[in-house]
Amino acid sequence: MFPLFKENVRIAFFSIKSQILRTVLTVLIIAIGITALVGILSAVAALENTITSDFASMGANTFNLQRYDSQIRINGGSRDKVNPVIGYREVKAFNDEYEFPQTKTSISFTGTSSAEIKYENEKTDPEASVLGVNENYVNNSGLNIAAGRDFNIFDIENNNNVTIIGADVKDGLLKGEDPLDKIISVRGVKFRIIGVLESKGSTFGNNQDLRMLIPVQVARSIFTAPNINYNISVRVDDKELLEGAQDEAIMTFRNIRALSPVEENNFGLAKSDDLINRIFSITQYLNLAAWIISIITIFGSSIALMNIMLVSVSERTREIGVRKALGAKKNTIAMQFFMETLIIGQMGGVLGILFGVLIGFAVSKAAGFNFATPWVAVIWATVITLIVAVLAGSYPAAKAAKQDPIESLRYE
Repeated sequence: MFPLFKENVRIAFFSIKSQILRTVLTVLIIAIGITALVGILSAVAALENTITSDFASMGANTFNLQRYDSQIRINGGSRDKVNPVIGYREVKAFNDEYEFPQTKTSISFTGTSSAEIKYENEKTDPEASVLGVNENYVNNSGLNIAAGRDFNIFDIENNNNVTIIGADVKDGLLKGEDPLDKIISVRGVKFRIIGVLESKGSTFGNNQDLRMLIPVQVARSIFTAPNINYNISVRVDDKELLEGAQDEAIMTFRNIRALSPVEENNFGLAKSDDLINRIFSITQYLNLAAWIISIITIFGSSIALMNIMLVSVSERTREIGVRKALGAKKNTIAMQFFMETLIIGQMGGVLGILFGVLIGFAVSKAAGFNFATPWVAVIWATVITLIVAVLAGSYPAAKAAKQDPIESLRYE
């Protein structure tokens, strides 16, 4: 059995080499469909990995009070409802009045996203973001301190000129020096470095390591633009208390804004896992598009593969007659042509998987996503190419096996 199988494989490769141009074109058609499938699924998987890693660190027990609910429709670039910004007095009142067991509230705002931070003769390039925060911001945001310490209540209440910097700010300014207790400045105000954040990388082109955190009141004295929008984040230690904490937060903020019972909320509330689910629902459409594109292309490649095998059967009619005259059985003839189809299909599949993974990797790197080998897509691509080979090769193999040896020997 094995020598016969080996002989069929040898004959299959010989036949493929004899029709190299036709084979290459068929392989490329199959590869294009597989590339579309694996490439898009790879890029989508990388996007999902990035989103999951960015938000999972915050946990499902964190929610935010923000200016808009993320589900509000946007028509023609403008929102149906314009909510007032969340001002400092409101976030301070919320921080003072919100009392729910096992919760920590962080308040923050972005003073600028284009600050020039200086250390001696060095300065940041590109420019960094400066955020005013309280003592709970780092913990609530899922950040970790790589060196030094976090803000404490005394830093915030005493408006100390201390700062926590991102990894890229440290690498760009201090050039390998120990950053702790070094003095840096922004807009002429000096700050002592008390901590360095663990590197988070870049997401959607936004470098999360190019930032500087300072106490919120100090930030307010430096950045005085009107209508600054503040962010409120609440972390619940016990996930079972999450819904109660959300209800209490909504009630507290409604009271702060003096909303009557019949008025709708003029602010939004979002959980980190809700945002993940919404984004994943969008990526499902990308997955569907990948399947539709690949199925159409693979259907075309199946027809092309069947066509090349039918032409091959016609061109080798005399060879089939000779083999049958020498005692070859129908199954042997069918297996020979089926093996050719299988080899061509797998060559296209391997090439498509390789191109698809490379495209997914390139897209992931360009967009700053966390790339991971898409094993599910690779397995599906392998299964699909096998199915294509079986479907496209069955009829030509059966046709070759049914050839009459006498008529085949007469064929010119």
